[in-house]
Amino acid sequence: MRTVVRNGVVYEPLAGQHLGERTVVIEDGTIAEVIEGRWSGEVDIDIDARGRHVLPGFVDGHVHLSIHTMDFRRAAREWDFERVLAVAALSEATVRRGFTTVRDTGGDLRGLKQSVRRNLCGGPRIVSAGHMLSQTGGHGDLRGSVVDPPECGCQIITSLYAHVADGPSAVRKAARQSLRDGSDFIKIHTSGGVASPSDPLDSVQYTAEEVSTIVTEAEHRHTYVTAHAYSPESMRLAADNGVACLEHGNLVDAATASHLAGLGTTVVPTLVTYWAFRDHAEKFGLPKRNQIKNDGLFEQGRAAIGLFRDAGVELGFGTDLLGEAQPYQNQEFAIRAELEPAADVLRSMYVTNVRLCDLEGKVGTVSPGAYGDLVVTDVDPLEDLAALADPEAALAAVVQSGHLIVDRLDG
Repeated sequence: MRTVVRNGVVYEPLAGQHLGERTVVIEDGTIAEVIEGRWSGEVDIDIDARGRHVLPGFVDGHVHLSIHTMDFRRAAREWDFERVLAVAALSEATVRRGFTTVRDTGGDLRGLKQSVRRNLCGGPRIVSAGHMLSQTGGHGDLRGSVVDPPECGCQIITSLYAHVADGPSAVRKAARQSLRDGSDFIKIHTSGGVASPSDPLDSVQYTAEEVSTIVTEAEHRHTYVTAHAYSPESMRLAADNGVACLEHGNLVDAATASHLAGLGTTVVPTLVTYWAFRDHAEKFGLPKRNQIKNDGLFEQGRAAIGLFRDAGVELGFGTDLLGEAQPYQNQEFAIRAELEPAADVLRSMYVTNVRLCDLEGKVGTVSPGAYGDLVVTDVDPLEDLAALADPEAALAAVVQSGHLIVDRLDG
């Protein structure tokens, strides 16, 4: 199948600038040519961009497609079939917002990935951590308030989202299990979190020995570990023991930001989720105890961006939205546009995220050999990045592997 996108002004993230008007030729899902001027030949899908901007498909560096609702009480009563349909709907909607590739940072998505491959449902290209690793009572321990104690230190307790494991031997086994199951990288937790039921936000989770053990297992499989971390202490625990990337980082201080920069640690901020929790969590059923933990995190996260940038930390672009809040995914563009130059935000999405996904040359670029994933928009992202926050208004077309997924070109 051949798809041609004509008369579009192509943006190239590596250069951080518009290349000018180009014709993009996609053959069997992969970009074959990007040329100036007219192109002639047989075409299956002919898209006239009419002078609009053509960008690579968006890349979200932190999602959770398996967490389909913020109403955890309701989720506990749902049938499996309800959950599966809800996850499929979230997956399809993600692409319609322009996000053709995502880095999922926790949850068992083997069934969804297979369903997308078989065209049973739509969805983005998914790079996945699979089951997160959490200590007992940690951010990934989503059991109710009353649980039986473990039978032994070697026991691993597995849910749809995480392996709960304690001690070097158990976390080694959990890491190996995740890698065996096809995880592209490993996600751990070194601090408390907003959505979990029992851990204070400022708690420090896992020990240096446990973290370094997990890192060793990841490195043996030629991949890396990322860590959910809010506080300076939890960030240093992770980074000092070999963790390559941190998620969130809202409570960072200047000294820790400088320390992370010296280690070459990447950070993926996720500001929109705290904005959504603050303004919409009650409507979506997030329990009150979780809403309290979210207080102030949006403002602290905004301040953290400046500290990371001043220190020279490489930043990714993530959202971390759960369930009903996922339609706000594009709002991250507007939030980050207030804090950074547009070209830097786009680089976070198209360069840093792509490196974390190990998809350099395949994603985040409009060039031969890349997947045929494109967004066509009336918005000049360098002039008005915040306008991408409204995908229905901003996106004239979304192309995934050469297929026209969204078509508002005549609108």
